[in-house]
Amino acid sequence: MVHSSLSSFGRVDGGPDAVIRALKAVVGPAGTILMPSFSHGAPFTADGPGVFDPTRTHTTNGAIPDRFWRLPETYRSLNPTHAFAAWGANAEELVSRHHLGTTMGPGSPLHGLWQAGGAVLLLGVGFLANTFHHVVECAVGAPCLGVRTEEYPVRTPDGSIEMLPTWGWRERSCPITDENRYGAALMVSGAVRERTIGQARCLLVSMHDCHTVVSRLLQSGLPPYPPCSKCPIRPRRVKWTVQ
Repeated sequence: MVHSSLSSFGRVDGGPDAVIRALKAVVGPAGTILMPSFSHGAPFTADGPGVFDPTRTHTTNGAIPDRFWRLPETYRSLNPTHAFAAWGANAEELVSRHHLGTTMGPGSPLHGLWQAGGAVLLLGVGFLANTFHHVVECAVGAPCLGVRTEEYPVRTPDGSIEMLPTWGWRERSCPITDENRYGAALMVSGAVRERTIGQARCLLVSMHDCHTVVSRLLQSGLPPYPPCSKCPIRPRRVKWTVQ
């Protein structure tokens, strides 16, 4: 799972395509690369088109993932707010049923990559960008996230428009994950490999190790912040909320 900032490298000859080619060369066709291609609900704002189209809707995650999902042999899921893009041996398998499962929990591409022994690569971004911590939140049963509690219009591959589910985001931020208070504990654990490419600080950690640290903090709390079981934050309610 790759999160990235192109500008963090400094000048990159070839732009996002050069970074993507390098990632593919390292991982190889027997591996799989996953990137966010989230819209974060942008199509459904007052100025948006009112529908998520996986063949047209750009991602708000930066230049590298926005180029990645458009390339041949890359598959994109149908989640209306948090679609994933994937390339490689297990790409289609990971994303094809995303809309039938959960956004970050069971049935999601990121959950599937975790189960397969995946890793998180952060290129020029910190743990605040690490979407995998949402998989951990779902695994420990964080009550602040709705499971399939919002629905939005999505253009499906046959051209029809369907109302498809996504999670209900929390009414306010999590002080442990959304405000990156677990990053220091992860670094101290020794599980993170750190290198510099160009001007970019790059971090690599296995999802197994990340899950171990983040789940411990969510279950025990990080004083003065309570554990998930005692946290009062709940899913938001918007006009797209469903049962």
